[in-house]
Amino acid sequence: MRRSFSLVDLLLVLALFSDVPWLVRGSSYCKRDNSADIRPHSVTITEFGAVGDGVTLNTKAFQNAIFYLNSFSDKGGAKLFVPAGRWLTGSFDLISHLTLWLDKDAVILGSTNSDDWPVVDPLPSYGRGRELPGKRHRSLIYGRNLTDVVITGDNGIVDGQGSIWWGWFRTKTLNYTRPHLVELMNSSGIVISNLTFINSPFWTIHPVYCSNVIVKNVTIRAPLDSPNTDGIDPDSSDDVCIEDCNISTGDDLISIKSGWDEYGISYGRPSRNITIHRLVGQTRSSSGIAIGSEMSGGVSDVHAEDLLFYNSNTAIRIKTSPGRGGYVRNIYVSNVTLTDVNIAIRFTGLYGEHPDEQYDPKALPIIERITIEDVKGNNIKYAGILDGIEADSFLDICLSNISLNVTSESPWNCSNIQGYSDSVTPETCEPLREGIYPHHSSDCYHLSSDLLNSGNRNRGIRLLSW
Repeated sequence: MRRSFSLVDLLLVLALFSDVPWLVRGSSYCKRDNSADIRPHSVTITEFGAVGDGVTLNTKAFQNAIFYLNSFSDKGGAKLFVPAGRWLTGSFDLISHLTLWLDKDAVILGSTNSDDWPVVDPLPSYGRGRELPGKRHRSLIYGRNLTDVVITGDNGIVDGQGSIWWGWFRTKTLNYTRPHLVELMNSSGIVISNLTFINSPFWTIHPVYCSNVIVKNVTIRAPLDSPNTDGIDPDSSDDVCIEDCNISTGDDLISIKSGWDEYGISYGRPSRNITIHRLVGQTRSSSGIAIGSEMSGGVSDVHAEDLLFYNSNTAIRIKTSPGRGGYVRNIYVSNVTLTDVNIAIRFTGLYGEHPDEQYDPKALPIIERITIEDVKGNNIKYAGILDGIEADSFLDICLSNISLNVTSESPWNCSNIQGYSDSVTPETCEPLREGIYPHHSSDCYHLSSDLLNSGNRNRGIRLLSW
């Protein structure tokens, strides 16, 4: 399975995007402390009775191994090695100063018995389970209040076996919200790398209330019709770096969140300083990069560059609603290549979906200083569908150097937005037609430092970033 995914990805990239120079992996933007690369203590899961036959349940083996390794957390940390085999397990907890290492032929399999995924309290910034009121199932790989945790290997696989959960969701027979594949809470110094994650029951990788998180060289797969199988969802987290990831799922490839309506407003922890580089993927139903819709704690300072999306519904999307409160500001998206995408850019101000009837409909979100530049695309249906909120316009939306081959006769549809543009083809909607240069460059967040002749509007050059 792993080899067939890799071959398909390689052929698609070579055939469709052979002219995209950054597909060859460049220098790393994700900086980390290398002290975790050497763990003085190491054990193998088989030392604790685990059997890699894909049938024997190994939850106790994982739990016992990690309990044993906890005694080394203040002695330089420890490493749990998972060798070749198919290791069936229920949910298990990680510890601080731990490396979980999967061999190249190792597969951790999530149990198909829901009893092996314990039920836990909802997140305080959501107030309830995301799908159902009340509690939620805990993720397969879980940790809270941790520091210095590495989940890595030689491209081993973590398989959530999510199809049974998707079936329960579709037949409305769930008692609690579905579990994530990996969730880390209130933790810092997290690295997830060099692994393949497939078939998550719900969102795949979910750092929530975390700081200093790196996700790199990761492949994430779920069927394109699987429900809500987001790839990577930084949630009320800061200083998150995502790079060199290849994601194909049934929902958003990356979705940046920060809590839901009154619960997110009350909890008040934003997502900020999120960096995304060299992301490739597809999603037929959702977005390449989304912000929201749960963004009530605020989202700011997101930089996403070198993105390649194909066979997808939407490339870049912001989702919000009256009642959300919070803000989305200082967002920069650059160097985007698209093919066979329905909507290149989409803003949705009436997304709805409230946790209960206690939300305040007068809690209006602030959406401002969004810059999207250097975008090219072929076979795009709509260049942009940009809908703000009446009496709460989205402000300082700046579009620059965008060239899209659009099939619709109405390439742009806009309402309740305000901003500027330069060198956009096809010509953008009326609220964005005023030029960036020379009067509005300071209204646009993080404009590129490249000098560009803006062509038919005689606007000269784009100013240097400040």
